[in-house]
Amino acid sequence: MRIVLLGTGGYHPNDRRHTACLMLPESGIIFDAGTSFFRVPQYMQTRDLQIFLTHAHLDHIVGLSFFLVPMLTGQVDSVKVYGEASKLDAIQAHLFSEEIFPLLPDYEFITLPEQVSVPEQGTLRHINLEHPGGSVGYRIDWPGHSLAYVTDTSHPEQHLEFVKGVDLLIHECYFPDEQAEWADKTGHSHTTPVAELARDAGVGKLVLTHIDPQQTGDDPVGIEVAQKLFPNTILGEDLMEIEF
Repeated sequence: MRIVLLGTGGYHPNDRRHTACLMLPESGIIFDAGTSFFRVPQYMQTRDLQIFLTHAHLDHIVGLSFFLVPMLTGQVDSVKVYGEASKLDAIQAHLFSEEIFPLLPDYEFITLPEQVSVPEQGTLRHINLEHPGGSVGYRIDWPGHSLAYVTDTSHPEQHLEFVKGVDLLIHECYFPDEQAEWADKTGHSHTTPVAELARDAGVGKLVLTHIDPQQTGDDPVGIEVAQKLFPNTILGEDLMEIEF
């Protein structure tokens, strides 16, 4: 199974990172639709897409407005957009208001059920996360392997049971430990609690993502701190491909 990190930044794009979007090309599964969503067409391998939104903050949804041409030109047969009902209502009312973006792509908006069947005999579940306005985390279990995607949340320890034992955990790490106070204020995570979560949950690999766009260097979150607690930790980068 292969996942492509199309966008690994938070809040706004910078020269190194676009905002959140992850894609499993062979399955047509996409998580979030940030500014990096413009990259989706070059990776598509299916005629049907399932998009799972964590929440409706702009850095996670603006890319939905980038996909009009692929839909109008018949590059896909269907696109289902899953999310909480209030978030989907807000997207349709505001992002696609006539004054902002007058042509609504032919998306099928679906209120997120308790479970969703996904390709390759997978089952997707979600959990509510602590974040201003609310957010959800996702987990998919296939026969023989599993994935969890958790972003825009504070207090990672609260979802330990949900991610326990996954082969791949992709988790936001917006701040380094030195800015832990800001993590609490903004509803985001910092390095040590995320690495402790991966260690305590017994996951296979941890990928840190949703990085503060003000941090443009090679080590924006203190990767050595994370690796001391959980050695199999890597920093996500745009266009990184991971086999799991």
